This record gives sequence, structure tokens and C-alpha cells, in this order.
Amino acid sequence: MDASWSDPRHVLDVVEQVLSAPRPQLLSRFSAELGKLVPHRAVAMQTGDCPRSPLKVIGDETITHAVTSVELQRLADRSEPGKALVIDAVLGGVERRLVLLAAAPAIGQGAVLAVVPEAAEPPAAELELAARLWHIVSTDAGQRALDPGPDVLAGSLAAASARAHAITDLGQTHAATLATILAVLRSGRLSDVVARRTAIDVAAAALLELKGVVDRDEVLSAEQVDAAFEVLKTQLADLVWHTEVDVDLPAPVGEASLPQDIAHTARTLTRGLVLGALDRPTTTRLRASWRVDGSLLRITVRDDAPEVADAVPPRRLTERLTALGGDWEVDAVPGWGTTVTAVLPLGVAEPPDLRPLDRLNPRELEVLSGISQGLRNRQIAEQLQLSEHTVKFHVRNILDKLDVSSRGEAAALARDLPLEPVAHRSA
Repeated sequence: MDASWSDPRHVLDVVEQVLSAPRPQLLSRFSAELGKLVPHRAVAMQTGDCPRSPLKVIGDETITHAVTSVELQRLADRSEPGKALVIDAVLGGVERRLVLLAAAPAIGQGAVLAVVPEAAEPPAAELELAARLWHIVSTDAGQRALDPGPDVLAGSLAAASARAHAITDLGQTHAATLATILAVLRSGRLSDVVARRTAIDVAAAALLELKGVVDRDEVLSAEQVDAAFEVLKTQLADLVWHTEVDVDLPAPVGEASLPQDIAHTARTLTRGLVLGALDRPTTTRLRASWRVDGSLLRITVRDDAPEVADAVPPRRLTERLTALGGDWEVDAVPGWGTTVTAVLPLGVAEPPDLRPLDRLNPRELEVLSGISQGLRNRQIAEQLQLSEHTVKFHVRNILDKLDVSSRGEAAALARDLPLEPVAHRSA
């Protein structure tokens, strides 16, 4: 080790140099100082303190270009905070000799650093000093993460929102691919050889799409509704072809230019509802359609499964819909099937509410009428031929929209307003 490292003033100078670096330059500054202790070819870092860019790399591009977050997570599982470990592990798709530096400071989430050293066995004294220096740097990084500037905070929030949308989209694409592969392998219309070859083709196509996902669709662009729906049909084509369920995807009704977030959300909601309907074992027919209704886009998925207990859309889809000012309409009739409609505004402001009940859709008004008559959920479900679970969903939405906390308060708002009494529907 260089004798200067034995001088406390030199060590403090190094610490000052590293900690004074702006956040984007922190890894490069640390790598430069670490190189004087442990000469290396490349460094990869994964941290829990930076939602915008948790994986960072520097050094030999033949190594860094192939590094993945999955590799860093596996290395993190093998690391020991506060210690420098010399191990053989995969980084950048190749097994190599690595030095792992990990920190778990009292502030922040900590980070793991994978270093590709020049020497196979770096000296122990240098490794110990490197581990201590990394702990100091990680503590400072954690403190910065807890007290970000306004520009950093705004960027992080935007990145987190974009990442949440991407995760939902990719998760549903992944689910559709797996469902397609299962449908192919279970199909009685294909021989084993053909089914295996088809499943391989589906998986290969999905991998190609996944690799190109980063380069798709600019955030500020827009899509015509028919073109946006064609993208959806392409995404579902293999699943529709191989499932035993009769799936109908008619062309959209109406014309409109969809903002990019609306187009993405419409496809996400439709895929989610289609997959949910196909997951019900008694579904034999399914129809998914889009309709432009003035300033609204209506996404309707209708199936014929007689059981409707799980007809309520999952929370992750509800959160995606409500974030854009949308709402659900659920019509689930035991023995007859389920119709779920997502209503998405296309960016045109709605007129102000004239009264509280203007916020409710027709089905919610019917349920509220039952509440105002003193009926219980089971009675309302029987008279409207819905499942009790679906009625509970509508009651929850009614309370939220009317900004009340009880059925009694909701009934009080409706008492002086003209509501049709709940009538039993004939099948």
C-alpha cells in the first residue's frame, strides 16, 4: 500500500474529495480513489437510495455494458456489510474474480459495489481500508437521499411513476405470454412437436419485445384509437389463437387521438380484464371492445362465466384507472356473466358537479336507491341480480364519491332526491 495512506491527513483529503462530488459523479470519484488502493477494470453499484437509477456502472465497457441488476442482487445476497469479500461470481454475463464491498449504514438503504480487480488476490490491508471508505461514502449517500433538492425530488417522483406504469405493463405482457404458452401446451388441436415449437416461438418473440421495450413510444406522442387498438390485438394475438375460449376483438367505434398515457392505460386495462376473464374456468366466450363516447373512452370486456365472485377489477388496475380520472362500471349477474367497463376521460374537463349524485353512474344510483330503502347488500344483490361481492364494490365507490363514511349518510343525501326504487329484474 502507498505510504501516503498511512497519513491521516491524506485519508481525510480522500474522504473530502469523494464526499464533495455531486451525486452523478459519486461513483466515478470513488472509483478513481479506490483505484489507488485496489487497481481495477470496472465497478458496478446497486443502491436502494436512488429510485431514478439504482444500477450504475463505470470502467471497461466490454464488462459494464452487459451488467444487469439481477446479477447485482445475487451479489448483494452474498455480501457482508462492512467487509470486503473476494469471490468468484458472474458479472456482465461472465464468471470473474470480484471484490464485493457492501454497506448497511444507519441512514439510508445501503449499497453493494462489485469491483473487477486487476490482481486476483488484492492485499488484505487495502481491502479493509476500501471497505471502511465505502461505508463512509454509503452513509453520506443515504443522507443525501433523505434530503434531496427540489429538482432531484421532482425527477425521482416522475421516474417512480413511470417505473410503476412500466412494471404494470410488463407484468401483464409477461402474464399474457405465460398464459399463451400454457394454452399452446394444453391445446388438444396441436401435436406435441407442433405445440413445443409454437411455445418456443411465442417465448422468443416475447423476449425480443422485452429487449426493445426501452426504445418504444415517446412519452409525448399520441395514437389514433384504431392504431392503439391494433397494438393491443397484436399483443393478444397468440393468446387469442391458442386459447379454447372464443375471443372477439371488434374494431373500435368512433375516432379520437389518444394521448400516450391514455393509450398505454387503455391497453393495460383491457389486457388485465381479458386475463381475469380467461382465468375463470367456465368462461367460453369473451368480447373486448373500445368505444369513443364524446370526451370519454369506454373499454368494455364482457364474458359469459356464470360465477361472478371475482368480477371486481383488481386494485392495481383501479389505481391505474383512477390516476387518470377514470372509473369502473361493473355489471355482474350470477348465471349470466360479467360486463366490466372502464371509462377514461380523454383530457377534456368535465362540467362541474351540480349535485352529489351527479358523480354516480347508473348502476351506483340503483344500488344507492336500495340503500335509501334500508335494504342490505344481499337484498340489493338479489333484486338487481348481482353478486353480493359486486354490490359491496359499488357501495364502497358510492361512499368514496359522495365523501361520506356510512350508508346512513349516503341515504341521507339521497332522501330528498328522485331515485327509482330497486325493482326485481326478470332473467
